[in-house]
Amino acid sequence: MCRLFGLSSAPVRARATFWLLDAPDSLSRQSHRDPDGTGLGYFDALGVPHLHKAPIAAYEDRCFGQEAEHVESATFLAHVRYASTGSLEERNTHPFLQEGRLFAHNGVIEGLDALDAELGDDRSLVAGDTDSERFFALITREIRTHGGDVAAGIEHAARWVAGHLPVYALNVVLATRDELWALRYPDTHELYVLDRDAGGRHGDRHLDHSGARGRMRVRSQDLAATPAVVIASERMDDNPRWRLLRSGELLHVGPRLDITSRVALPDPPVHRLTLTDLRPEAAASQKAG
Repeated sequence: MCRLFGLSSAPVRARATFWLLDAPDSLSRQSHRDPDGTGLGYFDALGVPHLHKAPIAAYEDRCFGQEAEHVESATFLAHVRYASTGSLEERNTHPFLQEGRLFAHNGVIEGLDALDAELGDDRSLVAGDTDSERFFALITREIRTHGGDVAAGIEHAARWVAGHLPVYALNVVLATRDELWALRYPDTHELYVLDRDAGGRHGDRHLDHSGARGRMRVRSQDLAATPAVVIASERMDDNPRWRLLRSGELLHVGPRLDITSRVALPDPPVHRLTLTDLRPEAAASQKAG
């Protein structure tokens, strides 16, 4: 399945190094297909969002994903894609950018014609072919409708999708220059949060996180002295403070690392999909990783 990773050290800007395609071991390579795209989003000192991303359609794209990306920001968003909808092109590679916000998604939404109809003129926000970017456009519209309230935008968009479209999963992370939001819905895929003290569990360690299957690695020397909040698709180290978000939980990390959360979607989707309901390529994307 796709890998989501969000990190905030706000209000402190931290330097971090990302390897989005750390080479998998031989057993992983035998058991899981290769990813279809990698992407990293962050904000410069002026708050301008930047994206480094590429589809994995060629050897050159894989080299891009394995190279170290040295960046500085108060918030970061990284994603490793296994394609379920949309071709292997940069425009279909996460994260996506709309109205100054960064977004990445893990899951499958079907009924895209109905979603396009609901978007109406806001379909113009969508540059690619994915269900993920369409869902982001719905969130963006709902944020506008609710006067810039990001949490309300995510909740209302997710409620509409859950009530009208077939859904396999809606795990998302959304970032601004100094805030993060995350939604796990329903309980199809895992999504974890770590409220990390400066120096980690031992008090004197830099951050060095690595996915269990070798798909993403993140290192930050600055976080030896600075607290942070991490959101990820899996526990990425042995810190006992990792917590699994509840089904339907919407979590917010504020501009000073204050964490609030609530179960915003307590009910399951009206039309909840299983793996056997998905097209073969979509089902493969949700099992890989």
